Amino acid sequence: MPTNYISAELRRLVKLRANNNCEYCQALGGYSFHQFPVEHIIPISKGGNDEETNLANACQFCNGSKLDKTESLDPLTGMLVSLFNPRTQAWSENFVWSDDFTLIIGITPIGRATVNCLKMNREAAINLRAALRSFGVHPPKQ
Repeated sequence: MPTNYISAELRRLVKLRANNNCEYCQALGGYSFHQFPVEHIIPISKGGNDEETNLANACQFCNGSKLDKTESLDPLTGMLVSLFNPRTQAWSENFVWSDDFTLIIGITPIGRATVNCLKMNREAAINLRAALRSFGVHPPKQ
């Protein structure tokens, strides 16, 4: 039964596993105004739990856009598909960077649905990626 409590140690492990980056949009936690929350991949409201295998480091925007969603429409096919799961799927198999490393391009139905649902290419994220790229710290190392 979920307790909806994540210990400080488990939060630390989740952040360490992700190099403190958002596991969805790859935002760099070290350059954020806000600490990234630990997110439930499958929400408690949909039967998820507080186990390490159901937790992801997520930026405020991805976390807030995802909320309790586990599925979204693929904008190319219109089909309802699961959102990207960073515990069971590889980022590089679902997404690629644009040539200038400012846009995240979904290359699978899951990738496209996740980019669209989480608004991963919002203007502020694109601008920050361009600025961080000019300083040589973006994209993050996988």
